[in-house]
Amino acid sequence: MARVFDITLEKPVYGGETLGRLPDGRAVFAPFGLPGERVRVQLTEDKKNFARGKLLEVLEPSADRIAAKCRHFAACGGCHYQSLPYEKQLAVKTEILRDQLRRIGGIESPPVETMIPSPLEWNYRNHIQFHLTQEGRLGFVNAGGDGVLPVEECRLPEAGIASFWRNLQFESGSGVERVSLRAGADGELMVALESDAAEPPEIEIEADVSAVHLFDNHPVVLAGEGHLFLNVLDRDFRVSAESFFQVNTGMAAKMTQYLLALLPDSGFRLLDIYCGVGLFSKFFAERCEKVAGVELSESACDDFAFNLDEFDNVELYQGAAEDILPAFDRRVFGADDCAIVDPPRAGIERRALDALMRLAPRRIVYVSCDPSTLARDAARIIKAGYRLERVAPFDFFPQTYHIETLAVFDAA
Repeated sequence: MARVFDITLEKPVYGGETLGRLPDGRAVFAPFGLPGERVRVQLTEDKKNFARGKLLEVLEPSADRIAAKCRHFAACGGCHYQSLPYEKQLAVKTEILRDQLRRIGGIESPPVETMIPSPLEWNYRNHIQFHLTQEGRLGFVNAGGDGVLPVEECRLPEAGIASFWRNLQFESGSGVERVSLRAGADGELMVALESDAAEPPEIEIEADVSAVHLFDNHPVVLAGEGHLFLNVLDRDFRVSAESFFQVNTGMAAKMTQYLLALLPDSGFRLLDIYCGVGLFSKFFAERCEKVAGVELSESACDDFAFNLDEFDNVELYQGAAEDILPAFDRRVFGADDCAIVDPPRAGIERRALDALMRLAPRRIVYVSCDPSTLARDAARIIKAGYRLERVAPFDFFPQTYHIETLAVFDAA
């Protein structure tokens, strides 16, 4: 039988957990608790040097604790900070980012700026993904990570998605595994159905929405279009069903404005690595001598080509960054140029980072969605001779533990 302990929580850590100590001195990590709280936890993982626990009861709540808005909070694994006022969420995430840079990156005094808040604390997501239960009900992965929790509400998607998703119905055994909803700039909606079978499911669509079936990254349009448009700072971006785009449009605008102020107005070439559909490239193409995008996703490359078709000084290289960058030399990009790197959660692949260090651009802007891999890569970039000039956190994901960060490195 799993052991139960009453402990005092000490500090938040990345991943939505809070650290406490067991009677034997080992660290124990528990979700949904707040620093300073006395809580009862049941161990779910009991290792030699640490443990993890399920929060059973808050015995002595923090003065900061507030009532969560969503009825599924603490059962659903999507949100971890609904019990904390928004300004406190920003402070907690900022301190977690500093801790990751110090502990993993070995950066003694990381130059972390004040976190830029989201214009919307709720209903900010333009894209959300549901899993299906065996009965065909929409839900999210539960807090334990071992099943799908059917849900009756979610406070994170934009209003158009929030009012639509409850109308979706699926029969048991439909073959659909995941359902994604994306909202466009003009109220348009797209439904993407993911399954492990090539044969599209039979659907009936009464609403004016686009529907796409995704199997093995091969889209089949079932209704409407296979893409929609999102607008950032008065620029339209085509985004296909299987392409990535920032889920918080308002924060994408704030980050883009911040980035535009970081790089020169002219006289440089830009290397946009993991460029996606061209969010950053489109704003810099009119300022740069040349922009070169590097992207693996075929659909994102198609969207990039469409979104930057008006420019003659743009090149696109389709493939993995670790395969493309080693072929570049400093005659193509070098010491007078700049690079933007926006990798997935795993960070920059080692061969890609080594190739970028050989090119040695004067300024590297690293956009990260995971502070632990940012810290790891920051240590490597600094070791290669760069200075970490600033670290700007952006709260793209209110109510959750996720942290989006823009880090600036200059050649020494």
